[in-house]
Amino acid sequence: MKILLCALVLAVPASVAGQPFPPAQPQSPVIQTTGEGVVTRAPDRAWVTIGAESRAKTAAEAQRLNTDAMTSVLDKIKAAGVPADAIQTTGYNLQPEFDYAGGRQTLRDYVARNQVQVKIDALAKTGDVIAAAVATGATNVSSVRFDLKDRDAAEREALRLAVRDARGRADAAAAGAGVQIGGVQRIDEQRDVMPVPRQVAMAGMSPRAEMAQASVPVEAGEIEIRARVTLTVWIK
Repeated sequence: MKILLCALVLAVPASVAGQPFPPAQPQSPVIQTTGEGVVTRAPDRAWVTIGAESRAKTAAEAQRLNTDAMTSVLDKIKAAGVPADAIQTTGYNLQPEFDYAGGRQTLRDYVARNQVQVKIDALAKTGDVIAAAVATGATNVSSVRFDLKDRDAAEREALRLAVRDARGRADAAAAGAGVQIGGVQRIDEQRDVMPVPRQVAMAGMSPRAEMAQASVPVEAGEIEIRARVTLTVWIK
């Protein structure tokens, strides 16, 4: 192994095609700044999580009651103008519940839960959809999330503003140091793992008789789309 290593070392050429290797070039000094861009938009899409819960003495009966309740809820949601492909089941659970007394557990009943997420593009109908669902069997509305249909366009605009902000900071730093920016070396976008649309908690959604009379007031407000970048420029 030692003989082979020596042979490899001796085989390394002192030049390539008769040309000597250029001397190592010192790295150019750089300025690194961060920038943020914020875009504010009125949302035009809502996501609502709606669920139904049913209890019975047997698992089969709890499942049947829950199926009936959720079928009514989904039919009402679709009748309100929400297409079937905008409704997605996000959870289903059937399990026993017990009472504990004197160190013993006694079966109380079975509970079945079904939960769907509803995408509503006609934002004005959000309150109507919630009220209709609860009036026909839904027992829980856990949240409302607001978002944009064309979120990509808003994110690109926020990114453009973030780069502009970072460049402005780099220009200011260069001016303060009495140097000139030679060019951009790199731009790194600092993306969130999963952008989360603005969420509004919805509480007190049962009993459904309290909501069957009128549409639920829902205010969408505005949402912010943010972008952050790190800009590295080299200076002369």
